[in-house]
Amino acid sequence: MNPFIFREYDIRGVVEQDFTDDVVIDLGKGFGTWLVRHGAKRMIISGDVRKTTPHLKKMFTLGARSAGIDVIDIGIVPTPLNYYSQFIIPSDAAVQITGSHNPPEFNGFKLSYDRQAFFGQQIQDIKDLILKNDFEYGEGAFTEDDTIKETYFNEVLSKIHVKRPLKVVADSGNAAGGLVAPELFSSMKNVELTELFSEIDPTFPNHHPDPTVEKNMLDLIKLMKTGNYDIGVAFDGDADR
Repeated sequence: MNPFIFREYDIRGVVEQDFTDDVVIDLGKGFGTWLVRHGAKRMIISGDVRKTTPHLKKMFTLGARSAGIDVIDIGIVPTPLNYYSQFIIPSDAAVQITGSHNPPEFNGFKLSYDRQAFFGQQIQDIKDLILKNDFEYGEGAFTEDDTIKETYFNEVLSKIHVKRPLKVVADSGNAAGGLVAPELFSSMKNVELTELFSEIDPTFPNHHPDPTVEKNMLDLIKLMKTGNYDIGVAFDGDADR
């Protein structure tokens, strides 16, 4: 196991090199064990649109359940919906499988506990449990819940009221933002939406979904200059920025 996958704020690496099935199962066991020893019982899991996400989600789930944690799979969603789900679905922790703004060959795991980020020494604790093969054993249950997107939409639309006409361009970069942003903006009264790259494509054919790099913003900038738009929005790979 590559020790450098354990970063300050997530667990991240190149899938074919760093995340074999055994490693990912052990990651699930490690997090599951940590949760059990802190009195936790239920965990939410979800992921972004990368090709490798479904399999990583399956392996991590197997590991967590083998430690005795009940797992609730909420599907493929942007990272903010994973965070939001922790306030809606009774649970103690959550995992979002995402490569964020990294290249397509990367993927990773963002962990939460008690509705807060799981980071720093906590992530190192997971590594230590794995290296010591120090796991709890149990038979956690598995359920699926596909209601979080609708719940999120209803709450956002009940709280945000656009009072004047607004022309918006949204660039989802063929990534997870396309699962939510176009439909949400289009549902808002007084918002006229123009979409860029909303279709999900984990190869990211138009540009890499990282709006912090100027070249990835060129399509949005060009379009903004052609019309009388009020605002342009670009999302990264898991739409948490």
